[in-house]
Amino acid sequence: MRKNIFLSFLSGLFLSLSFSSFNSWLFAWCGLIPLFIALENKTLRQAFIIAFFCGVVFWSLTIYWLIHVTLLGQSVLILYLAVYFGLFGCAIYLSHLISPGILLFFIPCTWVLLEYLRSYLFTGFPWALIGFSQYKNLPVIQIADITGSWGVSFLVVLLNVGFYLFLRKRVKAKIFLICVCMLFLSLAYGFCRLSYKPGLPSDKEWLKVSVVQGNIPQDLKWDKQAAAGILNNYIELTNAAALADPGLIIWPEASVPALWGEDAADAQFAQVFSLAGRLKINLLVGAVSRSGEAYFNSALFINNLGQPERIYNKLHLVPFGEYIPFRNTFPFLQTIAPIGDIEPGREYTIFNQPADFAVLICFEDLFPELSREFIKRGARFLVNITNDAWYKKSSAPYQHFAASVFRAVENHVYLVRSANTGISGFIDPFGRLSSIVQDATGKNSFVKGYSSQNIYLAPIRRTIYNRYGDLFVIFCLLLDSCVIISFLRKRK
Repeated sequence: MRKNIFLSFLSGLFLSLSFSSFNSWLFAWCGLIPLFIALENKTLRQAFIIAFFCGVVFWSLTIYWLIHVTLLGQSVLILYLAVYFGLFGCAIYLSHLISPGILLFFIPCTWVLLEYLRSYLFTGFPWALIGFSQYKNLPVIQIADITGSWGVSFLVVLLNVGFYLFLRKRVKAKIFLICVCMLFLSLAYGFCRLSYKPGLPSDKEWLKVSVVQGNIPQDLKWDKQAAAGILNNYIELTNAAALADPGLIIWPEASVPALWGEDAADAQFAQVFSLAGRLKINLLVGAVSRSGEAYFNSALFINNLGQPERIYNKLHLVPFGEYIPFRNTFPFLQTIAPIGDIEPGREYTIFNQPADFAVLICFEDLFPELSREFIKRGARFLVNITNDAWYKKSSAPYQHFAASVFRAVENHVYLVRSANTGISGFIDPFGRLSSIVQDATGKNSFVKGYSSQNIYLAPIRRTIYNRYGDLFVIFCLLLDSCVIISFLRKRK
């Protein structure tokens, strides 16, 4: 049993390394193999326990930074997320009853279905999908414009299963050859996409955008005594960014240290409006807003005349971060993360100046359906404003940034990112990173600065994924359903 526990721990460790600050994405391609070995010849109960332990190790090492927000909440979340690993172990238990050729596809499909379930059940937590580990592996992730991130997760797990079957089960070489062919086809598609060079666009198809990274410590963000210094910090950075003459300057989430909609905040917002008017530049700022008794996490657009023109209220809120889910049913949940309630927005807002664009606030970039809907409604590029200062100096900003890369590739649009403490910069439609805010040493997290870049506003040509959504997940569901139905019929 000790050997099995060690192998389970090893899988959890390898998988977590692919989500570390160093982004050791290679570990993901072999990280599940020790778990597969540990689950050989086990009962259903043993398979669940061993895989559950692997999940506890993986999530403990991956979201360790959540301890800076809530220890109890982190513990509960780790145990909950580990259940999906346990269910994966139950699926592997069935492997001795399935032929290797079918198993090669059954296991990756099951993994994708469990990731999808985790992404939407109980408001959803689509963090650290195994496909996200490949966000710097550009040729591999190009298939996301067809399958979404689910296809990348499928490919990674498929290779894990193929290696395992080849090494441990001595299967025929054709099984391994199938894996090699699928990887080759994915890479061929990826390299073809990356080699695509559009014709020279006209000046009207370019827009210069600047992002500002204020690097405000979380414990100062709502300190009234620090409000003037915070605002001056952003004004200073904006003045510097304005020298590049951008059409739009973007501040991070909740960057204005005041509550929009309250009389007491008029002076702070007046300074922001005056700044945009004086520079004659469009400004997008993050702010907490109030309407009646409701509070919203918002993005406020101020035009180049210094007038507040339009506001977007965040649609998908962070559970236990912005509101307490099931509070009325389970009052004890308030002890996990004592917070005030934020209300969700109701409208998919498209900002029309200086070009059509949409905003994803905080972890909204983790939910692909939001980005897809904004693009369907006419957005020509996406903006993500966020504040990852909650998690201190950790791998959290990099794990979050990975999701933004996939949203750009899936919809084949630029995604511009402004984060309070990092990572801020530009992601092109192929997932390539550029103009990241960083200091002289190359450090891009917990540094103060700004960056500007011209982004290409390509004509809207909706990708397969943007048009048809999660068809690949449906394919996985159908395949697994056929396998299970066939298995039950044989047993009967």
